[in-house]
Amino acid sequence: MFLPKVDAPVNIPSRSTVKQLEYLGETRVNLMEYNSIDELLRNNQAWVAEKLALDPTYFEKLSSGQSPPFLYIGCSDSRLPLTNFTRTEPGELFVHRNIANQISLTDINFLAVLEYAILHLQVQHIIVCGHYDCGGIKAALEGRTIGIIDNWVNPIRELYLQKRDEIDALPTRQERLDRLAEINVVAQVKNLYQTSIMRQVLSQQKAPMVHGWLLDIRTGLIKDLNISTLQWQLYPCPLLLEFRLYTILNDEH
Repeated sequence: MFLPKVDAPVNIPSRSTVKQLEYLGETRVNLMEYNSIDELLRNNQAWVAEKLALDPTYFEKLSSGQSPPFLYIGCSDSRLPLTNFTRTEPGELFVHRNIANQISLTDINFLAVLEYAILHLQVQHIIVCGHYDCGGIKAALEGRTIGIIDNWVNPIRELYLQKRDEIDALPTRQERLDRLAEINVVAQVKNLYQTSIMRQVLSQQKAPMVHGWLLDIRTGLIKDLNISTLQWQLYPCPLLLEFRLYTILNDEH
């Protein structure tokens, strides 16, 4: 554990961890209280007892199956458990998370989650949620990462280059980072509509509603970006059209 150098003694709360982080060239002191590994298990037992006290059949009902109305696509940041921010219960959100909430058309993990959510769980809403103070956004904007992380955030760096004049015109670093986080959410919503499964259910008029959100970690509040998706729904997949034509011709014979 790295402790910050200070001139006066610091009172450190129990179960706290003080970290000096070298993060994208910045030195941060992170003073947070963390549970120990044993406390995680004790917390679980206490939570189970609380749930059973309120509803003795809670876990019986929970184990009967899932039919969540929401697919949540968000960032892996440890500060963003959406169930806390939205007061939702287990079983309400089907979740996929990665660094900087990206939707990659070559990410088999994501595509499997998306297909399962749409075809099998039949979710009614898909939420693409970014957040302010995102490390992936900072990495993309300021280009201080190397290795796999640098490869992963490169599409966001491309977004910055496309919108460079708009972003660089903003007066503060914070405003530039915030704007890129918003642009990233819009881009990922667009990417969602490029997936074959979304094009398929759009053609069948069974597509879930898609929402672009930004969570402000500084206030805890979620902002709906009110992204219009109609522009991305007007271009059906040519391969899908060919398949439908092939099916029609076969049916005629």
